[in-house]
Amino acid sequence: MNEAATRRPRIRVLIAAGNGLFRSGLASLLAKEPDIEVVAEAPSARSGVQLASQLRPDVVLVSLPLSDLKGPEATRAILQRSPTTRVLAFIVPPNRNQTSEWDEIERVIRAGASGFLARDTPIDEIVTAVRAAAADSRRLVPQTVEEVLAALHRADAASEQRPGVDRLPPRELEVLRLIGRGLDNEEIADRIGTSPPRVKQLVSSILRKLGPPDR
Repeated sequence: MNEAATRRPRIRVLIAAGNGLFRSGLASLLAKEPDIEVVAEAPSARSGVQLASQLRPDVVLVSLPLSDLKGPEATRAILQRSPTTRVLAFIVPPNRNQTSEWDEIERVIRAGASGFLARDTPIDEIVTAVRAAAADSRRLVPQTVEEVLAALHRADAASEQRPGVDRLPPRELEVLRLIGRGLDNEEIADRIGTSPPRVKQLVSSILRKLGPPDR
């Protein structure tokens, strides 16, 4: 890496993993990179959420599953407390017929994860993924990209085909899509450039038109 690159602010990384050997080994390997600083290690999801809130790292690496919080809950909690942080999850890619595991991956994406890495990913690819996440780009495991994106597309298409959706104006349809991706009112407000109270009004209008009792 050239001298100019080493003068850039280092990417601050938090590692949350229940397996101490995996956690410390990953931290040691990442610490060798001149542009990456491991600011903390967490043995659980809850401690990872707390440390993310305190330290505001650029990237949190989470090894799933963690026993104390499910992946979507941990991801959402980290991003709520540190909105500028990006989350990368380490997983064991499921077989195509493991529906519940694919559902979990989809929920973590909807909760805001920037991507996934297999636990046996080579360190050079992990480093590339950390840099990509810090630059706000997505990095998904190649084996999962097609399946996860297809699932998200099917879910979005199904929501648009439900009775009454064609009566929604573009702004409400945009809010509906974001609700379907798991965003709360504040996150939606940030995404579409308005206030949370205005989003609440839009959600109420959507519910009146489509008929469900709540979001």
